[in-house]
Amino acid sequence: MNDTAIAASGLRKAYGDKTILDGIDLNIGSGTIFSLLGPNGAGKTTMVNVLTTLLKADGGTARVAGYDIASQTRAVRAAIGVTGQFAAVDDLLTGEENLRLMADLHRLRGNESKRVVAALLDRFELTESARKPASTYSGGMRRKLDLAMTLVTKPDIVFLDEPTTGLDPRSRRTMWDIVRELTSDGVTIFLTTQYLEEADQLADRIAVLDGGRIVAEGTPDELKRRVPGSYLQLRFRDSAQLDAAARILPGSTPDPDALTLQVPGDGGSNALRALLNRLADHSVEAEDVSIHTPDLDDVFLALTGHATTEADAA
Repeated sequence: MNDTAIAASGLRKAYGDKTILDGIDLNIGSGTIFSLLGPNGAGKTTMVNVLTTLLKADGGTARVAGYDIASQTRAVRAAIGVTGQFAAVDDLLTGEENLRLMADLHRLRGNESKRVVAALLDRFELTESARKPASTYSGGMRRKLDLAMTLVTKPDIVFLDEPTTGLDPRSRRTMWDIVRELTSDGVTIFLTTQYLEEADQLADRIAVLDGGRIVAEGTPDELKRRVPGSYLQLRFRDSAQLDAAARILPGSTPDPDALTLQVPGDGGSNALRALLNRLADHSVEAEDVSIHTPDLDDVFLALTGHATTEADAA
């Protein structure tokens, strides 16, 4: 697989007169975590279904793991794993039996099957409960088992469609650790989520889907800098330095008690460098500099006009 894991151009999908995907362009690097955000009903799951060949696009093209999703569906499916919104485990089987079933479906036999199943049980800390029915598993254990089943074939790309919905905070963070481990092994993750903190914590790049279109894309920090409200906070050793800085930087807001100065700005490196150079020209030096930006909740609201998907879920 080359440096691009997923590339899409002009993808379109409609149901009747309702357009769900309206010309989607994507370029996702190998071994990265990409997160797709959007209001409920924005088309996140439709996007996953199209890229995983479960739905046929009405227009546009896409290549997943280097294979065309329209003409090379078998090759695409052999290179990917998919974990949907709901755990696809068989409650009548044990955890070990669920994994063995997936190994059998993918024609792993004998010692190879045993080795893969044992390794996944160990990796997901399910060994002790391996012979218990999946119906007795907690929500977090079920999601771990579901993801383990996805990894039986060692896919290059894993699609995670809202994988932590309904999990408690501890189980969610355990899943985050597992996702990070996967990318450290070179796996590419395509993540849709209702939790903005999840995207902020995990994603190398984020795209926001609204009205069938990608309305913004970038790193979490890049998206935060697009929303007004960013500022730099400078802390000084004494009031004389603070007062001098306030005179040099019009529009700044001093806090004499804390010896800090807030300066509106996007937090970019060029703006920060220019500000510090300006202070240095007047022999004023800040003891500490911090960048404060809006969070992804602010970004989401500004870009879509909706409350966050997490709030919708709650």
